[in-house]
Amino acid sequence: MQTPGDIFPTDWSPPPVEFLNPKVQQYHQVGAESPQGPRRMPKKLELEPLDLDTKEGLASLEELFWNMPGTSQQTMTPELTSGGSERYVNSLDYLLQEKREQALEQEWEKLLLQDRPDLDSLDREEDEVLLTPEHRMLVERFSVSLQVIPPVHPGETVFLPRRHPLPCFLDSSLLKPHSHLEELFLSSSPAKQLSFLRSGLLSNLYLHTSDSLVPLLQWLFQLLTWPPETSSRAFGLLWDLSVDGLFRQSDEDMHFWYPSLEEVMEAFHSLGAHNPALYPLGPFQHGGRVLDCESSLSHQKQQQEPPQEVALDISLSYIYKFLMLCALACPGAYTDTNLLHLIELLCRTGLDVGLRLLPKTDLQHLLLLLVESIQEWPGKLQPLCCTLTWVSDHHHNLLALVQFFLDVTSRGRQLRSQLSLMVIARMLGQQEVLPLWQEKTQLSFLSQLLCLMRPSSLRQYLGSEPLPSSQEPQPKASAELDHKVCYLCHSLLTLAGVVVSSQDISPDQWGELQLLCMQLDRHISTHIRESPQAMHRTKLKDLATQTYIRWQELLAHCQPQAQYFSPWKGM
Repeated sequence: MQTPGDIFPTDWSPPPVEFLNPKVQQYHQVGAESPQGPRRMPKKLELEPLDLDTKEGLASLEELFWNMPGTSQQTMTPELTSGGSERYVNSLDYLLQEKREQALEQEWEKLLLQDRPDLDSLDREEDEVLLTPEHRMLVERFSVSLQVIPPVHPGETVFLPRRHPLPCFLDSSLLKPHSHLEELFLSSSPAKQLSFLRSGLLSNLYLHTSDSLVPLLQWLFQLLTWPPETSSRAFGLLWDLSVDGLFRQSDEDMHFWYPSLEEVMEAFHSLGAHNPALYPLGPFQHGGRVLDCESSLSHQKQQQEPPQEVALDISLSYIYKFLMLCALACPGAYTDTNLLHLIELLCRTGLDVGLRLLPKTDLQHLLLLLVESIQEWPGKLQPLCCTLTWVSDHHHNLLALVQFFLDVTSRGRQLRSQLSLMVIARMLGQQEVLPLWQEKTQLSFLSQLLCLMRPSSLRQYLGSEPLPSSQEPQPKASAELDHKVCYLCHSLLTLAGVVVSSQDISPDQWGELQLLCMQLDRHISTHIRESPQAMHRTKLKDLATQTYIRWQELLAHCQPQAQYFSPWKGM
């Protein structure tokens, strides 16, 4: 008990806070009495027997607690009549009870883990259970096919991954130094010359000089195929030197440097191009600027490079931009034959599988300028379309190739229309029977091809070819053939829309366009049977409906001739 003169109390029991621990009032010490009578043990404690190990552990715990320093038997016994001491003893009993319950729960968990098998094995056994014929029919009836018409073309493998670009060095035999710094640059190693480029010293040396800098420009053009930290510097200096030369030279004394077709192919080879079709002029020998060794590229291994597709797209963008400058500065720099080869080369590189999801803005603008630079356009249109038709064997890739050419000029619309019609004829095996080069008869030829685009006709045409999955069950092979037919029909119908949209519909073509609408509804729309198990049919049906509506709008804006409104006139 505490005396009035004591500074510190002898009773260290916590104050009674009853509302914070309501469960304490439900449990009391065994054997303790309350004013209402003797307290009883809870039923749960009376019914649950404990093993000897648990009792021994609890007894040792109690002995450890009572032997703790600073804890006396006197302060913890219920002989103290203060309510705080009794509640403290009751709280200790409550903790001991929780300890007993946890021990029992752990024992039950061990027993369950020993007696019950693994849940994963049960799941595997359930998956291996064979379905009944009724359940299998139900699943096949309401199953949805995962085969859809992809929105992106599959692409072609043009560029292979590369670890390092081909090393190149500057041919300084034709460059005369005008200063000690320039002489130091020309006599340095390739690695030190690159450090001159990255530091910006070459701009001070060559930006406003009137000497011929063709070897330097060739070296910078080859560096466009290097990683972005080098190609960005090379492109900036190459652009500045070329534009500065344009302003410093007169029209009579024009000496603008542009890369030859072989140099462009050499740059694509340095980027990793391996397709032999990229070199229509035959194999070429690498010049003295390109070496086969990689001894000077050790510094590139220590630098962090961006992903392969991003670095490739950056280098191609630099090449496209500089070729656009060349096409604008020198429209007659390339002959028509070289222009056709260059257009084919650019179209093949644009179909690379790693560049499918990247924008093609620079490529489209460059192709537009090259098409406008062709001198004999009517005579070169046919061989150009014949060449581009065989760039790829996949119809979706050829559709993407047609979309490379913009329809903002008259030549662009003619090329899109002729090329689309040629691709449709090739996919249907009719490229040799149609005179595709008569522009006024394209709609009538398209109506003949539209009859062959019927899904049933395409099924017969594709069914004659050997399928790679011919050994598979018949329903699965039939589903794959159906998807292949709808996929081909979707591309052909999109190309047919390009042919019509590229035409300047005149009143005398109103009847041909009306016939196209009738054939579209008769041969394609009515032959598509939609099904929840084949979503590719629904996508093809939507495209046919949208194409029909678009052609009907063209009919509404086109004023037909009087004979379509007055069929009995003249009788």
